Order: sequence, then C-alpha cells, then structure tokens
Amino acid sequence: MPIQHFAAPAHIKAPPLSFATRTGDLLFISGIPGFDSDGRLPGDFEAQFGCVMTNFTRVLSEAGAGLRDLVKVNVLLTRAQDVVPMNKLYVQAFGPAPYPARTTCLVVALPDPAMLIEIEGIATFPK
Repeated sequence: MPIQHFAAPAHIKAPPLSFATRTGDLLFISGIPGFDSDGRLPGDFEAQFGCVMTNFTRVLSEAGAGLRDLVKVNVLLTRAQDVVPMNKLYVQAFGPAPYPARTTCLVVALPDPAMLIEIEGIATFPK
C-alpha cells in the first residue's frame, strides 16, 4: 500500500505538513492544535481542548479510523495548571477505559504563543 497523506482543510492556514500520514496499518497524526472551524484560537483551555478533539476526531474519521483505534497519544501543554483539567476532559473525550498509551509533556511554548494544548497520536487499523 502506498503512503497516504491527509492534508489540512483548505480554509485552515497550516504549516507545510500532512495532518496525518498512513503507511500500512498505521496512521500517524500530526500535532493538532485547538483552532476552531474559522481558524481562530479560543482563549480558554477547555475550549481549546474541545477544538483539538473535534479536529483530531475529524482527521481520524477522514482516514477511516476512530478514537478507539488509537494506540499512542502525546499531549503537549504549555501550563502546568492545565494538567488536572486536561485529565478530566481526556476521560470524557477518550473514555471509557482502556485508553491509548499516553505521554503528557509541559513545554515552554507551542508555535502560536496563545496555544495551550496540542495532541498527536498513532492509530492502527484492524486487519
């Protein structure tokens, strides 16, 4: 199977990358930020998390996968105060258990200074 690339929607200003790339039974999802459907970044963490999940789910769906196909997720946060709310929102979005393997990192900054969260992941397609 050739490598498949899933581009950003035309109305989203994105850096030079694929939102996801599939090779064989694996789908690699780029870091998805919390921009809304108009390309704006909400000011609060909960809204950004919601936008991340909307965008992340859309990318998975376009590739023919879903949240239950995820095997690994990396969460990047810019503020330590968002770890506890993120865990609560994460359970609602990804639950119920079992969850994909996950790493959560606090970073100094993301590409846009107003970005509070970014999530990337790896999904697999059942045979």
